[in-house]
Amino acid sequence: MTKSTFTILLGGELTVTERLREALEGSRFIAADGGMRHAATLGIEPELWVGDFDSTPPGLIEAQSAVPRQPYPAAKNETDGEIATAEALDRGAERLVLAGALGGERSDHALQHVFHALSLADRGVEVLLTSGAEEAVPLLPGRRLLDLPAGSLFSVIGFSELEGLDILNARYPLENFFLPFGSSRTISNVAEGPVAFSLKRGKAMIFARPYDLTGA
Repeated sequence: MTKSTFTILLGGELTVTERLREALEGSRFIAADGGMRHAATLGIEPELWVGDFDSTPPGLIEAQSAVPRQPYPAAKNETDGEIATAEALDRGAERLVLAGALGGERSDHALQHVFHALSLADRGVEVLLTSGAEEAVPLLPGRRLLDLPAGSLFSVIGFSELEGLDILNARYPLENFFLPFGSSRTISNVAEGPVAFSLKRGKAMIFARPYDLTGA
């Protein structure tokens, strides 16, 4: 059975690529504040638009007047992106694509998207963060396969000590590896095709650049 997918349009950078279009296939959409600007680029109309609209130009509100808006005060306890993901989960989302989650002018927001994705993964929600050119997925205890082109760059960033880390089908493979918190050992690896990961203990994010073949 296909998982119910929702894409959250966030305010960071977004480049339309073939991998992005594949990731969004069959998705429903919710826009978070200024992330609505990506809707026209993607050729879609979100079913909901949430936020305090402090980063949304008036012209965009006029252009997307048909989309139902759910406004929140600027002085609130959650980011617009977190509100949007909560709305998606309430509507039955089992898989989330956070489009525009990486890069942009606000590093604090991009980092918060990463931590929020880890917390969602802890709850069993499948999450992909993407800018189109760059992707990130949580790595928790267990196994996962990431379909990457041969020669593309990827890194594993530990958000704790990592125990029993395996990275297979990569230029620099690891088996049952202990990665201290803060170590750069797993930065800038090169895929030799789909990469298999497994982890016994800890939390990490895999950042990948599928179109960057400078490591080939």
